[in-house]
Amino acid sequence: MSKVLKKTPPRTVIVTGGTAGVGRAIACRFAKCGDRVGVIARDDRALEQLRQELVDLGAECATEAIDVADAGALFAAAQRLEARLGRIDVWINDAMETVFSTVAELSPEEFRRVTEVSYLGFVYGTMAALRAMRPRGRGRIIQIGSALAYRGIPLQAAYCGAKHAIRGFTDSLRAELLHERSDIRISIVELPAVNTPQFDWARVHLPRTPRPMGRPVEPEVVADAVFRVASGSWREYWLGLPTIVTIIANAVIPAYLDRYLARNAFEGQQTDATVAADRRDNLERPVSGLHRTRGSFGSESKLRAPLVAGEPMRLAAFAAVALAFVAVGLGLATGVRAVTDSHLHSR
Repeated sequence: MSKVLKKTPPRTVIVTGGTAGVGRAIACRFAKCGDRVGVIARDDRALEQLRQELVDLGAECATEAIDVADAGALFAAAQRLEARLGRIDVWINDAMETVFSTVAELSPEEFRRVTEVSYLGFVYGTMAALRAMRPRGRGRIIQIGSALAYRGIPLQAAYCGAKHAIRGFTDSLRAELLHERSDIRISIVELPAVNTPQFDWARVHLPRTPRPMGRPVEPEVVADAVFRVASGSWREYWLGLPTIVTIIANAVIPAYLDRYLARNAFEGQQTDATVAADRRDNLERPVSGLHRTRGSFGSESKLRAPLVAGEPMRLAAFAAVALAFVAVGLGLATGVRAVTDSHLHSR
C-alpha cells in the first residue's frame, strides 16, 4: 500500500461501523495520517479499544455508541462528535449487517433489520453529514458499496437489495447537490469480497459456515482506497478486478450470470465446517470479543487491488464491446463478399 504524507491541516473524519473490518481499517488509515477521527458503532467496549488504538497512533479521536438504524440517535451523535472534533469534513458510511440465507428461509424481521442497518443506516448517516456540511456548503460523503450493488447473488438477498438501494439513493442526492451548485461531493466505492469478521458473526441459515465468494482482499486494501477517494473527484470507484468484471459482465450478459451463480454461489459461499449450534450473531446486538480488522481467511486474501474510476472504465468497456461487434461485422461482410466473388468467377 502506498505511503501518504500527513495531511495539513487535519480533517475531521466520521466513520460508521468503525469497530471491525473495513470500518476499523478506514479509521486507522485516516488516524495514521493525522486526521481527527470520530467512530460510530454499537459496542462500548470495542469502541474504547479502538479509541485507545487510535490515540496510540497519535490521533485525536472520539466515539459514540449508538445504532445507525436509530435516526434520532445518529443525528445527536453526529452533533456531539462535531462539537468535540470540529467541523465534519469527511463522512464515511460503512455500517452493515447481513444474513446468509435463501429468501425462503429469511424472516420478515431479519430482512427488515438488514435493511435498516445496511440501507437506512446509510441514508440517516448521509442526512447527518448533510446537516453538518450544508451550512458551509462543502464536505465529502463516501458510501462503502459493493459489486453486489450491480449484481445480486444468492444467499444474501437482503444485503444485495440494500446495496442496490444505496446506489439509487446516492444518485438522486448527487443530482440535487449539483442542482444547488454545492461543493458537497458524494462518491461510492464498490468493493469486492473482503476478509472481515462478518463471516464469523453474521446470522446464518445454512448447513455450513459462510465464507467470501472467490479470493477476498484484506480490509487495509479498502482503507487505502477510501483514503485516496477522499481526495478524488469521480462519482464512483471500483476496487479490484472481480468488481470490474462483475459490473461489466452484468451489464452485458446478466442471464449468463444468473445461471453461473445458480451453479456456483451456493457452494462458493460456504466452507466445509458445519455451523455450530451455539454460534452467536450480531443481527440484533453486537458480538463482543470479535471486533477486529481481519477475518478468518487471511491465508487466501490479497494485499493489493486496482482502484479505478467507474465512468471511464465503463466507457472503455462499452467501446471495446462496440469495436468487437464492428470487427465481427466487418469479418462477416468480408467473408460474404469473398464467397460471392468466388461464386461469380466460377460461372
